[in-house]
Amino acid sequence: MKRIFDPVHHFIELAFPEARMLDAGPMQRMRRLRQLGLAYLAFPSAEHSRFSHALGALAMGTRVFDELVRHGREYFRDADDVSYQRRLVRSALLLHDIGHGPFSHACEAVLGKRHEDRTREILALPEMREHLEKLRVDEGDVLSLIMGSPDAKYPALREIVSGPNLDADRMDYLLRDSFFTGVQSGRYDADQLVASLRLIERDGKVVLGIDARGVVALESFVVARYMMFAAVYFHHTTRMFEHILHQVLRELWPDPHALDPIDEFLRWDDFRVLNDLRETQSESARALRERQRIYKLAAEFNAESDLDAFEKRDRELRERYGDANVWADEQSQVLHRLPLVAADGGATVWVQTHDGVVDARQASDLIARMTGKAHWRKLFVRRDVLTKSLR
Repeated sequence: MKRIFDPVHHFIELAFPEARMLDAGPMQRMRRLRQLGLAYLAFPSAEHSRFSHALGALAMGTRVFDELVRHGREYFRDADDVSYQRRLVRSALLLHDIGHGPFSHACEAVLGKRHEDRTREILALPEMREHLEKLRVDEGDVLSLIMGSPDAKYPALREIVSGPNLDADRMDYLLRDSFFTGVQSGRYDADQLVASLRLIERDGKVVLGIDARGVVALESFVVARYMMFAAVYFHHTTRMFEHILHQVLRELWPDPHALDPIDEFLRWDDFRVLNDLRETQSESARALRERQRIYKLAAEFNAESDLDAFEKRDRELRERYGDANVWADEQSQVLHRLPLVAADGGATVWVQTHDGVVDARQASDLIARMTGKAHWRKLFVRRDVLTKSLR
């Protein structure tokens, strides 16, 4: 057993085959991928990596799994079944972000290929297949959990790995991102939430849910997610530099298909992108290298009802400064994917109460009110144009 110290989970224990898999090239590459991309330009301590998050997700997912076994032993065939599913969920969580490219979602937007698809190719590499064999888990089972396959053999484990509601991925990154950015509003009652998780039978299927005593912890989880999107993930400085980053990546990769071969894709990470910017003299490259803020935030609208005001202000700014000098950033996020309604029988969080199993919206007025989308709309104007207009 190997023990790794961690500022969020204190220490994380790994079996020797898991520790050896960490030494694989694709795993080590995650050390060079920042978890929060360019957020460090707004939050100087947000330098943590996808590697540390993968370990944290494993730690959180293991706590969740062990709690489910403790309260729902009848849902597992025998000790071998428990052992296999535990190895499986831990392996999937270690690997769930392995397909991310440099600066993650910006890379996907430029290259046009989802990180989940890269994951499939990476797990098929001989080196990774060998590690999975030593872990005694099936490659297809691992992939189905990471991809969130609707026909996954273990639907409760799929929820732990890829959500959409109570996944260990989100449970770790909220705590980790809160810690490293210093934004305390991202914290939630993780101990109570994990202790309240249960396996619940619903429509003939065993799904992940919570005991009624965990509703307040679930509320804190939903609120924390909203607060982190508002304060960190959609921070105006981060969003501005992500807009600039898209331009830089298109300069670096004029042919997006050049990175289609998985070996070439794996040669790229955040460090290589930033290193290559030293040889690029474009305005966008200089802005990223030297944190030059090309744009200034001109207006911000965060309510759904603000759409008319946003569009009116957008037109005014474009008329005054020109289309080329104004950038409109519109972001929305499903606060809590309850219930992904139900035309497709979609996912929700089920709550076990004394009166039976109910939707979390019935158990919590707060969650009922927060269900749906939140909106963040920002308008930016180039600083040099603003400066000229003030002369």
